[in-house]
Amino acid sequence: MTEVEATHTQRNASTNVDPSEVDKFNKLANEWWDSTGAFATLHHINPLRLNWIEENVKSGYQNSNQDGNQSHDAKKTAEMGLSGKKVLDVGCGGGILAESMARRGADVTGIDLGTENLKAASLHAEQSHLEDCLRYQHVPVESLAATHAGQFDVVTCMEMLEHVPDPSAIVQACYDLLAPGGVCVLSTLNRNPKSYLFAIIGAEYVLRLLDRGTHDYAKFITPAELDKMVLNSGFRRQDIIGLHYNPLTKRYWLAQNVDVNYMLAVQKPLIEDKF
Repeated sequence: MTEVEATHTQRNASTNVDPSEVDKFNKLANEWWDSTGAFATLHHINPLRLNWIEENVKSGYQNSNQDGNQSHDAKKTAEMGLSGKKVLDVGCGGGILAESMARRGADVTGIDLGTENLKAASLHAEQSHLEDCLRYQHVPVESLAATHAGQFDVVTCMEMLEHVPDPSAIVQACYDLLAPGGVCVLSTLNRNPKSYLFAIIGAEYVLRLLDRGTHDYAKFITPAELDKMVLNSGFRRQDIIGLHYNPLTKRYWLAQNVDVNYMLAVQKPLIEDKF
């Protein structure tokens, strides 16, 4: 990357942020690790997210090695899932997912633009004695992509795309940061009347699972829109799943219906085939 290109990337990164969104989560920073507080929902769904991410890391690396000549080391790499992988968690918040991936044996870097979020994440990592395999940085993902392209095996970006002005730029940066064959997992909210009813009216006003104003319906992203972003970036589709909640039983589960919350797993080809 030339100096001019790097400067252009830095400029774009500085504008692809909504200060009100960053401030919103900064104000709740002291609640990140309260499993009954403002982020209780993230604590509840984290095991589902973590297992699905690891399953797709395994399948992604298995697919990359299905050439009939995969070595013992290649097979082991796939079977190990997150263990031994260099992982980047984009928009890590207080570190709920980042810590859980580190506990699975990954070497994790979490990035966020909320300074108070990062303080909470770093303090909890220190208290959990995870400093050797988990670190946090205050840096836009586009800026990191300009200096660390191709340096990660796995990139996650969960519940962030619907909070930025240009989600496609985030997706492109995730692609650039991955090594060939690497796996990226994204999650966001679909945009339709059902998602408005469940994610805003239900979650924020009726059940009060989230603080009012957490989400802006206009920023929700349909699977078709996200699919276009990942394909334009150069990714190959891998898997998609919906996240569901029953307020009566308070049970969360994964299913094929992606009407509201959903996760998308994609892979960077071993040989880039962008046109």
